Parts: sequence; structure tokens; C-alpha cells
Amino acid sequence: MVDDLRLAASKMTGAERRSFQAEMCLKYCGGSARQTEIVFGWGRKNVQLGLHEKRTGIVCLGLQSVNSGCKKWEERYPIVAQSLKEIAEAHAQQNPTFNNPIAYTRLTAAEAIKQLRNLGYNGEEVPAASTMADILNRLGYRLRKVVKDKPKKKSRRRTLSSKI
Repeated sequence: MVDDLRLAASKMTGAERRSFQAEMCLKYCGGSARQTEIVFGWGRKNVQLGLHEKRTGIVCLGLQSVNSGCKKWEERYPIVAQSLKEIAEAHAQQNPTFNNPIAYTRLTAAEAIKQLRNLGYNGEEVPAASTMADILNRLGYRLRKVVKDKPKKKSRRRTLSSKI
């Protein structure tokens, strides 16, 4: 039974896991976090926090979930990102077969940076070339040679209108 409870707890995360551990602590260990640590092998501090959350009704958020991750360039500089989209749209062309939503463009990362600087954006607002290439890919613009749709080859099969 202990193994099943450990497995169940391992499938949960965050406040849900702490709540489960606190319930098992109250049910099987008399509310003792130390005893729960010995019996189930769970961290005593997590069980204590779960017990406090249960007692007060306030769910604690960890700093990692609140402040983790770096915002994307598009989120930090939305005005510059909109200008970049307009520049990329001017150079973009849809795939001639229309089989996917990706727009192909001749706009390189260096050229995009140059055009953003011409619009008056400088310093932190304009990323490096490698970052700009990633941003263009995230926005759905792929750097490829833009090729016009090639005509189909002539059929060797005769048509009714052709005469020999």
C-alpha cells in the first residue's frame, strides 16, 4: 500500500501533491510530518507546507512558478515586434502549392536588423542576428529562395484537339 501511495504522489505536482501528502499524513501518521517522512519517504518540509495549506486554506505559490523563465523578445518589445512583422510581410510570399501556412521570405536576419535600425530602433530593442533568425522563425517566416510556381511539363499523351 505504501508503494501505491508513493506512486500516486509522484504523479502529482505542486500544491496538489502537497495536499495529497498532507491527507495521507493526517490519515496514517497522526499529523506528524517526521513520521510521514520515515514511512513514505516524502520530504518533511513539503508535508509540513501541505499541512499548513490545509489548515489555513491558503495555497502557496513557489517563486519558480511565479518568476521562472525569460520572456520572449516579442513580449518584451511588442511595438518593435509589430514593426518587424510589417517588414517581414512586405518581403513574404506564400508557398505556391498552399500546402502549409508558412510564408517564405528573402528577408535575412541581418537585413531585418538593418531595417529596424532605419526605423529608429536601437540598443536593447534590436536583438543580435542569431536571435533575429529565431524570432523570424517563431513568427512563421522561413528564409528560403522564393520560387514562382513552375508550369507542369507537357504531357506526352495526345489530346483530341492535336493533329498528327
